[in-house]
Amino acid sequence: MTPASIIIHNQARERKLSVSFRVLLGLYGIIPLCLLLQLGDTFFLNGRLLENLPSSPAHFLLFQILFGTPHIIASSVLLVSNRSYLEFYKRKLIWMTVFIIVFFGIGSLVIPYFVLYIITACWTVYHVLKQQIGIGRGVYRLSNRLFYLLLWFSIGAGIFIYMGMFLKDTVNAQQAEWIKYTAATLCVCLVFVTAFCHRYIKNPMGEMFLWANTLLVLGSFYLYIHHYYFLAILMPRLVHDATAYIFYVTHDYNKHAGKPENWIYKSAKRCNIHVFLVLPLVSAFLTLVLQVYGDDFISFISKALFDVEIRKAITLGLVGYLSLMHYYTEAFMWKHGSPLREFISFKK
Repeated sequence: MTPASIIIHNQARERKLSVSFRVLLGLYGIIPLCLLLQLGDTFFLNGRLLENLPSSPAHFLLFQILFGTPHIIASSVLLVSNRSYLEFYKRKLIWMTVFIIVFFGIGSLVIPYFVLYIITACWTVYHVLKQQIGIGRGVYRLSNRLFYLLLWFSIGAGIFIYMGMFLKDTVNAQQAEWIKYTAATLCVCLVFVTAFCHRYIKNPMGEMFLWANTLLVLGSFYLYIHHYYFLAILMPRLVHDATAYIFYVTHDYNKHAGKPENWIYKSAKRCNIHVFLVLPLVSAFLTLVLQVYGDDFISFISKALFDVEIRKAITLGLVGYLSLMHYYTEAFMWKHGSPLREFISFKK
């Protein structure tokens, strides 16, 4: 290696960013904040905050623009804008696309909507908690048996909390109580499992991550039974989405900061847009366009061309497809052996 190439290599290494476990842990600060908001509203504001919060976060457009969809679009942009990644995962993407079309598209003609909703809800909770608990695994250093015990009690409790909030207008009173008591039972079991796992963790950071993930579930349950559904969803959404963006931005900085390798970052460099801002700005802009104008545009085009009005083609069709694909691809995009991991490292 020549002296010049050594200097370039060292400079590139110095520019490399790492994902900080301390920063990821700091995101869980949303848990006490939301709990304090609930307590303050209950004891000092006589429930005025609760009265003005939407019954479901899905009814709040700003929530949809800030959480959920943007990070899903960001992961899709990251994947398809880098040709080498698209080529590497081409076969998996094709097969998953076929599965989504057959099962959720054609299958919706024979499978009841309620069943598809439950499947999607379970997959959503699994995706969110698997990411957080999986990242913590790098600090826990738990055995496989204990890790999966912790994971599945967390997911089980999370699923029933999710159903309790989003199916509250669908189920009867007895079913709602059954869902609530099942969630409570699983939360109690989760506390005991967490305390048991705590004994096997040898470092303070691992202990904090362990309890932070458990408190994420317990906090959502507490807010759910007190009907603060917005805050109950906000906590895991913010932690999950912000964690995802930390990975995405770190990856893109390490890959594109020195020499942009795709048209998005080449264009951003010409416009003097900092590499940290590119993916968040692109994903937020696309989310805004799709959520606000997408359905109306498709309805107008289909009505003008075919005299048939297609409703929710974007919010249910395209965004739904991207969401399911996101749940699938995130399961392997950041694992060892993935080309994306070349640009990701960790530090405390």
